[in-house]
Parts: sequence; C-alpha cells; structure tokens
Amino acid sequence: MIHHVQLACPPGSEGLSRAFYVGILGLTELTKPPALAARGGCWFQGYGAELHLGVEDDFRPARKAHPALLRPDLDALAARLRAAGHPVTWGDEDLPGLRRFHTHDVHGNRLEFLAPTV
Repeated sequence: MIHHVQLACPPGSEGLSRAFYVGILGLTELTKPPALAARGGCWFQGYGAELHLGVEDDFRPARKAHPALLRPDLDALAARLRAAGHPVTWGDEDLPGLRRFHTHDVHGNRLEFLAPTV
C-alpha cells in the first residue's frame, strides 16, 4: 500500500496550495509534524489518499509523472476546476471501465482523476 504521494511546489507557495487542494479539490489539510513543518510545504488528505507538497528551491512542475486519484464526483470536480481556470482534458477511451481526466495544479503539476464507469 502507498502511504502518500509527494509533489513539489515552489518556496512560499503554501497559500496557493491550500486554495487549490482544499478550496477546489475538497481535500483536508493535515498538520505536519513540527520537525517537518519547518521545511515548508503542506499535506492533504481525502478520498483514500494523502498528497504531500514539498518545497523545492529549484522547482519544476511534474508534467508527465502524476498521481491518479479515484473520485466519485468527476463531472462536478471537472466543473469546479474549469470554473477556477484549470484545464480539464478527458481521456476515457484509453482505460476501459474508467472515466478519467487530467489537469494541472496551481504549480503546474499534472494530476489525473478517475472513476469506474460501472
């Protein structure tokens, strides 16, 4: 089992991360342990997954590598993302039995969201 997936973010971008991951995706922010909180970044949880955003001084977004998260509310999530100005690219035909789309977080990291078609 996977405990968490870590994505990178630029220094000082925690507020932007919170607005995206909590405000748009509906995840809950987790409290980082004090020894790790000093490094910056933030952690989020929801829908059976943890995502950790870690600060990188020479940040470059992950444009190909990405987490793929199961969500029961794909259409509503896609609408929220579009309304907030984030691109949504559907790709249902590639994975039989799943609906899915890709988007990018506020830092440019690629994200995939899926739901079974059953």
